[in-house]
Amino acid sequence: MIEPNSRYHAVPTTTYTLPGGRTVAHLRRRFLPRPEELTAVGEHVVVAGDRLDRIAARSYGDPEQSWRIADANRATRPDELTAVPGRRLRITLPAEASAPGAGGGTAP
Repeated sequence: MIEPNSRYHAVPTTTYTLPGGRTVAHLRRRFLPRPEELTAVGEHVVVAGDRLDRIAARSYGDPEQSWRIADANRATRPDELTAVPGRRLRITLPAEASAPGAGGGTAP
């Protein structure tokens, strides 16, 4: 069971049968949303010592939603998002709640 606040919650599962006949359940691939298609609802300017979990707690009320900030800012290495003070991070609605074409711009 995947928790509702997990980035994998909406990812479907599938099964694979191994050569010996054993069946293994697994998640399908999670495709990252296109940041420009996510609806921007705010912005956060990074300060020294910022952490994504703390930004997510302030922005979404849940520190485990830091993956949304990474998705919205096209981060493959989330720690890099807070490495440079002054960087502006987009805070967005989740993909399933974003209107197509309502991205509201992109972060530098």
